[in-house]
Amino acid sequence: MSKDRKAKIVSPEEAVSHVQTGDRVFMTGNCSVPQKLLAALVERTKTISDVELVQLLAISDVDYVSPELIGHLRVNAMFISGNVRDAVNDGRGDFTPILLSDVPRLFRRREQFPINVALVHLSPPDMHGYCSFGVEVGLTKTGAEVADLVIAEVNAQMPRALGDSVIHIDDVDYIVEVDYPVPEVQMTDANPLQQEIAKHIVDLIPDGATLQTGIGAVPDAVLRLLHNHRDLGVHTELFSDGVIDLVERGVINCRAKTLHPGKIVAGFVLGTQYLYNFINDNPLCEFHPTEYVNNPYIISQNAKMVAINSALEVDLTGQVCADSIGHRFYSGVGGQLDFIRGAGRSEGGVPIIALPSTARDDTVSRIVPELKPGAGVTTGRNDVHWVVTEFGAANLFGVTVRERARRLIQIAHPKFREELARVAYERYHVNVG
Repeated sequence: MSKDRKAKIVSPEEAVSHVQTGDRVFMTGNCSVPQKLLAALVERTKTISDVELVQLLAISDVDYVSPELIGHLRVNAMFISGNVRDAVNDGRGDFTPILLSDVPRLFRRREQFPINVALVHLSPPDMHGYCSFGVEVGLTKTGAEVADLVIAEVNAQMPRALGDSVIHIDDVDYIVEVDYPVPEVQMTDANPLQQEIAKHIVDLIPDGATLQTGIGAVPDAVLRLLHNHRDLGVHTELFSDGVIDLVERGVINCRAKTLHPGKIVAGFVLGTQYLYNFINDNPLCEFHPTEYVNNPYIISQNAKMVAINSALEVDLTGQVCADSIGHRFYSGVGGQLDFIRGAGRSEGGVPIIALPSTARDDTVSRIVPELKPGAGVTTGRNDVHWVVTEFGAANLFGVTVRERARRLIQIAHPKFREELARVAYERYHVNVG
């Protein structure tokens, strides 16, 4: 390492000492949260004020939304993770609704949204001086490119992801050398209800499809049921451990992809060390920034694009809420609309919204006459194609409101169908047989 690069190596405390009152700080998220820098930032902001921390999903044990930080550090979540949900809803943090594909565009509008400091998490540099953004490329690469100051944890245990996924060490202003395991997220075992939802989804997936799957019990269950499929590909904002088994079985080979054939394309991963070892220096996996991966026009170039996304509730006209429970913010839009629209414009594409038919131990229907007051429309009824519950799959594309209501009632929980049918008759003149 050159003398100039050695001079950049500092402690976490010295690195964050360059964060000043009024700064906007972008922090890389998911499993790539720079833990040492974040802890140091919390201590630093106790002595300054009005620092805004911009994040999306963040997996961390560091408490950076405690009441004692009011007036010092305030989170601005563009996707609400569990560790900041109460703070956002209690008024100690902020939520910015935005499509994941639009976040990089906002970052580049410096007159509107200047980023003063970027906290990122990198692999060690290669022989040419290039560090990989590792398990989170999607938003981090753009955040680092636009920030006035880039502070990086360089972690000996961060895997080296390939693709449009690197930054040169000379473009990093301060380096904090660390050596700790990247946080893990375990795959989820599906319960019988979730397995039924997954079975209905698998029936909609053709051979030769390109998949977008997220993380959670239903997507994991879908992956476990695809062993008899052939020539599947992946173009997704994220993937998890379940993809590896399908690669090893030859089910996912990406040969039939019409865009980036032979490559798994993604923005980031959420998983275990097993997954991190799989992506490390693996030419099969090609990581790109979110403005590319989540661009609906790019997504639509994958023939037979299958997009699988979740929802909190769906009304009888097909409106989907996935980010809030009434007025209470829960998560965010994320990439749902990006991929629903991309798959909807794909040749042979299959956009899917999947959800259990009920909540709260079968006391509340998720197929509803109307969304709760205050609920956000994540995906409008104009963009919805397939809605899947444990009771089946309803295709709403090109279908009248009356027929939509009829089909959605058929996949609602039986205990709520009579009431839904009554409302459908009163509002839309639907006779549900």
